Amino acid sequence: MAALGSGGYARNDTVEKLPSVMAGVPARRAQSSPPPAPPLCLRRRTRLPAAPEDTVQNRVSLEKVLGITAQNSSGLTCDPSTGHVAYLAGCVVVILNPKENKQQHILNTARKSLSALAFSPDGKYIVTGENGHRPAVRIWDVEEKSQVAEMLGHKYGVACVAFSPNMKHIVSMGYQHDMVLNVWDWKKDILVASNKVSCRVIALSFSEDSSYFVTVGNRHVRFWFLEVSTEAKVTGTVPLVGRSGILGELHDNVFCGVACGRGQMAGSTFCVSYSGLLCQFNEKRVLEKWINLKVSLSSCLCVSQELIFCGCTDGIVRIFQAHSLQYLTNLPKPHYLGVDVAQGLEPSFLFHRKAEATYPDTVALTFDPTHQWLSCVYKDHSIYIWDVRDINQVGKVWSELFHSSYVWNVEVLFW
Repeated sequence: MAALGSGGYARNDTVEKLPSVMAGVPARRAQSSPPPAPPLCLRRRTRLPAAPEDTVQNRVSLEKVLGITAQNSSGLTCDPSTGHVAYLAGCVVVILNPKENKQQHILNTARKSLSALAFSPDGKYIVTGENGHRPAVRIWDVEEKSQVAEMLGHKYGVACVAFSPNMKHIVSMGYQHDMVLNVWDWKKDILVASNKVSCRVIALSFSEDSSYFVTVGNRHVRFWFLEVSTEAKVTGTVPLVGRSGILGELHDNVFCGVACGRGQMAGSTFCVSYSGLLCQFNEKRVLEKWINLKVSLSSCLCVSQELIFCGCTDGIVRIFQAHSLQYLTNLPKPHYLGVDVAQGLEPSFLFHRKAEATYPDTVALTFDPTHQWLSCVYKDHSIYIWDVRDINQVGKVWSELFHSSYVWNVEVLFW
């Protein structure tokens, strides 16, 4: 009887029986000794490749993804030229056009869930990091939806990735147990600098001139200088040069977000801590000033040339002036937790406030400098895009509510 083997092939388990042993005939009547039994033969029948038109890939196409797996700002990015927003959904990169409410998709061919992503400054490429054993840092062509480079340099997972503004380098930071920080010349597919980091790193950001980048994490704010590291005239990987930020009395904080200044504030670096502190470092890595956000928890931040956006608990996003850290206003909050969207047909229904309502925490932010739009991901897996051209009249451009937890079952409904 044929049975399917583990590799998808057919297995033939049929074995010939001895000719001298017949049903109802005693073995002692055999006139001669039986011939030796043939060896057991398991035949694998090679399955012919299916015709191209019969492959699943040609018969099924991904039309839309309902959901998001971004857990912090490393899983959310924006194309600065078009305003398209990209975010993680399992092993898929979803590229959203908010104006037309259309999605494009990049599927990770390695079938590993993605952990981080970032657009290139020109918007033509996306870099991704993966979870799992021997995760890869991959570069994707956005228009072709194809992989153009793959770099292996981590063991357990990639926490965050970023392109340098001049597009010469890519930085990838491994998970806490990996502890490896790599700088890649991605066009040549070589590792140019590397170093070990002894603590968990949560976020990183490049300076506007690409000369350094900053990583933050558990009691950690560190400045890494690329010009010193990559100018050495040696063959192979060189040690990455890093200097710690001078934290003073704030050295025990866990920093969860970082953004290097833009425009006139290019010499400054802004960080936010879980405890709700917004900090500004100067060009000498010294903590110049800090303010209390007056929230129980903050988790992320991003900057424009003039504004700083801090994502906090209970749906709060605070806005500050970049040059003075002066508080300006809050963004409108999203829907409250437990809202029944089926009860409201008007967009304004979501913003009816209820007494003692609670709101989902803000977990990720990214800013679109072209349209002056701020994209926010909340802890209940919802996404909002706000128009912040006039912070006194903030409007909602687009939003989507997904399942806030696991999806246990799906069924097809026929109309």
